[in-house]
Amino acid sequence: MSRLTLHTVDTAPEASRPFVEKALANNGFLPNLIGVLANSPQALEMYMTVSGINAKTSLTLAEREVVQITAARIHGCDFCVAGHTAVALKKAQLPVETVRALQQGNATGDAKLDAVAAFAKTVIATRGAVDDAALQAFLAAGYNEQQSLEVVLGVALATLCNFANTLSGSAINPELQPYAPGAI
Repeated sequence: MSRLTLHTVDTAPEASRPFVEKALANNGFLPNLIGVLANSPQALEMYMTVSGINAKTSLTLAEREVVQITAARIHGCDFCVAGHTAVALKKAQLPVETVRALQQGNATGDAKLDAVAAFAKTVIATRGAVDDAALQAFLAAGYNEQQSLEVVLGVALATLCNFANTLSGSAINPELQPYAPGAI
């Protein structure tokens, strides 16, 4: 049971409704994250805006989902792990074994994706104060300075979602249950 109100299109504050309607149209259901964020039209707008910006980075969808799953796992947000697992499998077409490894914090066997996961983990653990070796390892894996900042952008987006879900204590939507940690 959510500690914060889980809004619907009908109950959302007027300023949140356009975002709630968009999320409902995009997903075919209303993710509980959106229902929670609707309590603050500004938080919901930030989520929707930053999500759109994150989608325009030079990182691939698969790489962006690696950042999101890694951050959600570290932050203990099973809702976001499930949501991003669904995207990683359905839209990014990552293999089940790869996504399972990400959910568990293990190496995937894909050197580039593992470099993204390791860098995201280090960014979170050090709050951005990554050492030279961690940055050089990321760059040596074929990434560039722009992409190092795009990982930080992804971590910032994940932090909003992960912390909002943890604060609310809302359940994973039934549509996302098959993608929850341990379910795949």
